[in-house]
Amino acid sequence: MNRIKQKLQEDKKILSIYFSAGYPNLDDTVQIIQDLEKNGVDLIEIGLPFSDPLADGPTIQTSSTAALKNGMNTALLFEQLKDIRKSVSIPLIVMGYFNPVLQYGVEEFCAKCEQVGIDGLILPDLPLDVYKEEYEAIFKKHGLLNVFLITPQTSEERIRAIDDTSEGFIYMVSSASTTGAKQGFGTEQSTYFDRIANMQLKNPQIVGFGISNAETFRQATQKAKGAIIGSAFIKHLTKNGIEGISDFVKQIR
Repeated sequence: MNRIKQKLQEDKKILSIYFSAGYPNLDDTVQIIQDLEKNGVDLIEIGLPFSDPLADGPTIQTSSTAALKNGMNTALLFEQLKDIRKSVSIPLIVMGYFNPVLQYGVEEFCAKCEQVGIDGLILPDLPLDVYKEEYEAIFKKHGLLNVFLITPQTSEERIRAIDDTSEGFIYMVSSASTTGAKQGFGTEQSTYFDRIANMQLKNPQIVGFGISNAETFRQATQKAKGAIIGSAFIKHLTKNGIEGISDFVKQIR
């Protein structure tokens, strides 16, 4: 069974951490993944840096730009991850934009993901219909789950269609803004969380955007299976380096 599916069956709230591969330093990628697992993180999203990250807030944009300047690219990421499964057992997801995947070659990219032990992809700009028509068979051939995003503005019809196509979890964007840490969730988010919970979707939801500490993690996971922290973790990395990973995770739970 796919490692993401296995993890979702566990009776716990999922803590997922996102970081930009190749940041703060080019060769930090593997160490960050290993340290996150050692400190109890359940799932890791490895950001594939891209020059035009439209959905990302300033923190992730800055880390992505720095990673590219450091020399990070798709081929190097796969090279860095070639032995990752010798030391890491939790689910790993590559998150990025579709353009680098297309440039690399979708079949080749998915085959390489399977080879190094990646469990799924999050490509926010890959449309649902295009995925189903052109790429779903390739993803499944290589054992990869494709994770789709929903927002407070997503129609019920589209949410149902995403739920039908998905086989892991749905990435539930907490608000219509770009990524970034926030102080807490208001009535609008709470109403949205309730609405999605009441739809009784077959796939669990993991909330992203705006989770930065123990309180926002608790709020986000009251109705959802888990939550994703990106910008707050990258800020911590920037300030404290990879040596501070343990302290960060302990602050969350």
